[in-house]
Amino acid sequence: MKRGYESASTSIAPPQSRQRIDPNGASQYQEEDENTRNLARRVADHYSARSNQTLEEREASPIIHLKKLNNWIKSVLIQLYARRGDVVLDLACGKGGDLIKWDKARVGYYVGIDIAEGSIEDCRTRYNGDADHHQRRNRLTFPARLLCGDCFEVRLDEVLRDDGPFDICSCQFAMHYSWSTEARARRALANVSALLRPGGTFIGTMPDANVIIKKLREAEGLTIGNSVYWIRFDEEYDHKTFKSSTPFGIKYKFHLEDAVDCPEWIVPFPVFKSLAEEYDLELVFVKNSHEFVDQYLKRPEFAELMRRLGALGDGNQDTSTLSPDEWEVAYLYSAFVLKKRGEPDPNRKRANRTNNGPTQISKDDIMYISNDE
Repeated sequence: MKRGYESASTSIAPPQSRQRIDPNGASQYQEEDENTRNLARRVADHYSARSNQTLEEREASPIIHLKKLNNWIKSVLIQLYARRGDVVLDLACGKGGDLIKWDKARVGYYVGIDIAEGSIEDCRTRYNGDADHHQRRNRLTFPARLLCGDCFEVRLDEVLRDDGPFDICSCQFAMHYSWSTEARARRALANVSALLRPGGTFIGTMPDANVIIKKLREAEGLTIGNSVYWIRFDEEYDHKTFKSSTPFGIKYKFHLEDAVDCPEWIVPFPVFKSLAEEYDLELVFVKNSHEFVDQYLKRPEFAELMRRLGALGDGNQDTSTLSPDEWEVAYLYSAFVLKKRGEPDPNRKRANRTNNGPTQISKDDIMYISNDE
């Protein structure tokens, strides 16, 4: 693995405002052992246990500006690649924090899946407009379907046969949870590829392995961090070198104030890119978050979006902005875009699911899936 992320910004201060695919995917690889399942459940339990916050609680978060920045990055990705009427697959959708972003993009149909039952229930509540911590807003304009299950374990092409093909797939701040084993990494990419139409887009965000490894090698011990986060590697990595022959299962513990406290896995991006190509997914770009902000903040429409979200203040009375420590956390992540090989069928009619799905989701509407079924 290369040392460092040479093309990304190293600034301390935050910016100022302005082939045919085998549908079985990973079936030929080793099945998950009990330890892998337990770790996946631990991650799910962590996110399930996190309750929705009121607006006041959210604004009091020690990383509120980082959260707003991450929302800006996701919004920019959606605005760049989503089109009116698109059929959307949201892997690891969490509590539905991106639902309004998809609505603003005027998508036509949405399918969200997450391993955490508590998160899916919160997503359902948010979709229905029942969350008491939200400001009054119009009901979302697109029909939706929600599923609870591990999208890095379960084969989804049969489950979602009648919902696809999808125009765009999103996996935000979650793809690294598939990297505990090669089987899970392959299942994740096989699901994306099998469900995307030719020419479809896969957008996402995940930790930047080069930055994390660079910081680890510069540290005296096996822990890196600042006032709002820390990352700790186990003693087995005290040599701080990682064999290219074993790029899966490189685990660390990640703690981010008011957000994350669970095991995560290193994703060497060259390996991710190479594996994605096996599933007909070609890289469009990958950018560290610092680089992403520097590039897209120069566009007036995205600068205005940043002002409205308030990550860097509002340009008026509100001069609050990311702290240097929050900006350092942003540096730990990157955004990526991949395209499914092939050209879209020019004669294909865009799916019209306006009347082919619920606009109110009940608890009984949520589908629970697992490999045990």
